[in-house]
Amino acid sequence: MDASPYLGGDLQVEPPGGVFAEPDDHGLGRSRGGLTTKIHLAVEQAQKPMSLVITAGQRGDSPQFQVALGRIRVPQLGPGRPRTRPDKVRADNA
Repeated sequence: MDASPYLGGDLQVEPPGGVFAEPDDHGLGRSRGGLTTKIHLAVEQAQKPMSLVITAGQRGDSPQFQVALGRIRVPQLGPGRPRTRPDKVRADNA
């Protein structure tokens, strides 16, 4: 009878989650369905993109809200700093 490492009390052959771990800055995440990615997008009213954040699929949506808003830069027509705060924000329940 062949002894399984799971039944015999021995250590697992490979570490949980596979042999290789993705670096934190990669936009790939592992789930039961395979590799996943989330795109967090801030757009203006005419649906033109203003900022884009790509994260692994298992990352939460709520923490990325502040990151996406923080990357918005709207240049002024004249001298001055770019605008960074929107007048209104619409988001989902995450």
